[in-house]
Amino acid sequence: MFSRVRQLALGLLLALPLSALAMPAAQQVVQQTTDTLLADLKANKVQYKADPAAFYASLERILGPVVDVQGIARGVMTVRYSRRASAEQLQRFEEEFKRSLMQFYGNALLEYDNQDIRVLPVANAQDAQRSTVNMEIRDARGTVYPLSYTMVRLDEQWKLRNMVINGINVGKLFRDQFAQSMQSNRNDLDKTIAGWAELVARSRQGEQAAAQ
Repeated sequence: MFSRVRQLALGLLLALPLSALAMPAAQQVVQQTTDTLLADLKANKVQYKADPAAFYASLERILGPVVDVQGIARGVMTVRYSRRASAEQLQRFEEEFKRSLMQFYGNALLEYDNQDIRVLPVANAQDAQRSTVNMEIRDARGTVYPLSYTMVRLDEQWKLRNMVINGINVGKLFRDQFAQSMQSNRNDLDKTIAGWAELVARSRQGEQAAAQ
């Protein structure tokens, strides 16, 4: 599952600048971010393939400002666990989550190969504070994958909060992973936080091995 989600997640990144037409200011922020990201990837893709860590760092610098990492991380932890966490533990998980998220996106972008991405017309009126945008990605074989993402308006800027890829709710996927890890670690929050990035990496590697 992680392999398919990772492969399709790039569509969300590349379609972001087309999604915020109702909010010109948000569109400018996202357009500039995405243009910078793709220009950086195009100029350095060979280097990044040899040294993915360099790409993760660049991705965090470029993409970080338009992703609501705190909101996503708190949602993954859920109230059940966040209410028992200290401020220091919450901060640590946000950092671990951000690191794993950049790797998740980065690996998808390194596999980008000019897929056809189409943003669908908005079917319903959008809330001033939250917007859902639907789109499609058509791969080289002609298979179409439906995508949607949720943007929230924070401090007068639109930020990515969640995504659904080919019917897979990524926020729920991460929440389930966190809950399973808490069970495996006998509700030891420190262990779960410390092992989060490794857990995501192992899950992704397992999916890749199964696919092969």
